[in-house]
Amino acid sequence: MKNKFTSGLSFKLISTIIFVILLVEVFIYLPSVASFRQTWLNDKLSVANVAVRVIDIVPEAMDLPDGMADKLLDSAGAIAIVYKSAGQSRLIEHSNILMPSIAITADMRQNNVISLISGAMDTLFLGSNRTIRVVGATLNEEQSAIEILLNEAPLRKAMLIYSRNILIISLIIASLTAFAIFVFINISLIRPIKKIINNLIAFRQAPENATLILKPSKRGDEIGIVETELSALESDLFSQLGKRRHLADLGLAVAKINHDLRNMLGSVQLLSDQVANLDDPKAQRLAPKLVHSLDKAIKFAQSVLEHGRQNSTEPKPQPVDLQVLVNEAALDARISKHPNIKFSNLVPDYITLKLDPDQIARLMINLFNNSREAFEASGTRTEKPEIIVNFENRNEQGLAIIISDNGPGLLPRAKDNLFVAFEGSAKAGGTGLGLAIAREIIEAHGGTLNHIDKEVGATFEISLRSSLIFE
Repeated sequence: MKNKFTSGLSFKLISTIIFVILLVEVFIYLPSVASFRQTWLNDKLSVANVAVRVIDIVPEAMDLPDGMADKLLDSAGAIAIVYKSAGQSRLIEHSNILMPSIAITADMRQNNVISLISGAMDTLFLGSNRTIRVVGATLNEEQSAIEILLNEAPLRKAMLIYSRNILIISLIIASLTAFAIFVFINISLIRPIKKIINNLIAFRQAPENATLILKPSKRGDEIGIVETELSALESDLFSQLGKRRHLADLGLAVAKINHDLRNMLGSVQLLSDQVANLDDPKAQRLAPKLVHSLDKAIKFAQSVLEHGRQNSTEPKPQPVDLQVLVNEAALDARISKHPNIKFSNLVPDYITLKLDPDQIARLMINLFNNSREAFEASGTRTEKPEIIVNFENRNEQGLAIIISDNGPGLLPRAKDNLFVAFEGSAKAGGTGLGLAIAREIIEAHGGTLNHIDKEVGATFEISLRSSLIFE
């Protein structure tokens, strides 16, 4: 089980800050320790230069006093000094220390950063038991160079102490900086985020509780925007849940009423059939109207019940021959062999789309039924009734299936709420469920269903993505 603290954003933030600061300190430390080594060695060269000048004062014919050379070498911390004077080299060595046979060289006349850093690292890791030959410039213009031999261990010890001090200071700086940054970010960022997270968890568990809706602060930054938008979202969800709950209660009541009403209408229909068989002329004249009205009422009740039971299901796309699908939908809608209506399927026979065949067939049947019923209701007012299905591949703009007829068109009131259930009926006495369901189906496929306003008839355009073409 993960530790709550170590897995939290606060711990990750402060750890990252410390790590970044220490990483920066490493890049600062490398040239810093290289500079320390260079300064230390240059100091030794400066003391050696002074020692050489003291020796130069003594005439060549005279020997150095006893122990003077050793004292001068000890003051420089050197085993031996080699310097050039008047074109000649001179060696001063310690009388009590044996000259080493092997020594590494450090030329202080080279100030290349890479060589200085590599030399410092070499001393830190390998300089515990070595002799170093330091070459540098002299203070005397007549002397071209000076060399000193040193034990590298004191230098390494000084560098280790320096490194330890740098590490301690770096840790203190990193900790203080990380703490200061953490306090600032914790107050300005982490706490508000935790507040939002806690609110999301609480609201998700009880979205019907209005007291859990987030109260946004007056911040004008990104956190303030998130709080404002989340508060608005939760308010909308609370409102929609209330409406859905009321609609669910109302829908249940309507379903019960419709069920009982449908049973009663069924009984009335049986009585109307008996009335239609009477010999009374008045009954013969009124019976068809009564039967027609009852049929409309029963169909309305049936459509409402079916819509209430309808669940939105996710499409299950598969390769579908569009021309065949259109022909089958036209056959189910009773227009392909209609005695008075001409049906033209202009979809090419090579078009195969990745669609849910059942859902798309249902969509087309709804559109075909609307056109057929409009023709049948208009009687003989439309000459040469025809329903046409076209297909257009618009490449990057997608593809379109266009269903059009030359019938009476849509009523003005139907155009205003065309795809709204119970309001956008395309025919008198309809429920408007067909077009509402059709749009729901095509939107689930990532497309759109639109009515194209034309002078004659009704035209609907189904727009889909080009990626649905199966090749």
